[in-house]
Amino acid sequence: MTVTPKIPPTGTTTITERESQQVVRANATGRQPVVFVHGLWLLPSSWDRWAKVFDAAGYSALLPGWPDDPDTVAQANANPETFAHKSVGQVADHCDAIIRRLKKRPAIIGHSFGGLLVQILAGRGLASATVAIDPAPFRGVLPLPLSALKSAWPVLRNPANRNRAIPLTLQQFRFGFANAVSETEAKQLYETFAVPASGKPLFQAAAANLNPWTEAKVDTKNPDRGPLLVISGEKDNTVPWAIANGDFKRQKHNKGVTEIVEIPNRGHALVIDSGWREVADTALAFVQRFVKP
Repeated sequence: MTVTPKIPPTGTTTITERESQQVVRANATGRQPVVFVHGLWLLPSSWDRWAKVFDAAGYSALLPGWPDDPDTVAQANANPETFAHKSVGQVADHCDAIIRRLKKRPAIIGHSFGGLLVQILAGRGLASATVAIDPAPFRGVLPLPLSALKSAWPVLRNPANRNRAIPLTLQQFRFGFANAVSETEAKQLYETFAVPASGKPLFQAAAANLNPWTEAKVDTKNPDRGPLLVISGEKDNTVPWAIANGDFKRQKHNKGVTEIVEIPNRGHALVIDSGWREVADTALAFVQRFVKP
């Protein structure tokens, strides 16, 4: 049955050939789709290993990008301007448009700002199950730990960065993403995965509690939200437990299943670092409880 969202997208979006092919594949196989949504400073390829795990479990993985995402890290770093101006609402609508092409309501999994985006999509009634990993905060989530502010400071320190694409230095990536791994692994992750990111979503999240019309808000009361798991990395500087738990507290009043789990000794890079499989297996087990392949 084709998905019908409770709240239709408000903007226009262009679905790429790669994304269209993934939708066609999922519909043709008849398998249960699982949509993975990346966050800032990463590309869809950050989910490649996860996709293989879920495909092997009988699901059909889709890895949509944000609008205008380059195909590779090399292309992204050579053309950073392609990331500028992307907003939370624009990316949510892009993912919404892809999901509505699927014949089955997908499970959706997101990391960081992707964790916020999948909660927005679930709030539109688009998800059969949702996993939000170290999710960025939305309107109503109040805690702002110092480490989170420090992680966002490379962008927030200059208001002009709202309309720019901002890369992280290795030192900034080390603090914000890779603080829980060795220096050698941090450098390898930085060279393999890190790309520039739109400054706009960080400004939207920072001002969400001051702006009633913010795009960084979630319909936590929708009875069609479906089951939701929040995963938090114990040592995450960018989205510490206080923020992840703040998301959970806002969501737990929904009539659907709402759970939170903390993964010990893990930072914000938990979906791409050497311990990624533990997190993937945690997400897979939750999806399998509610959505069969």
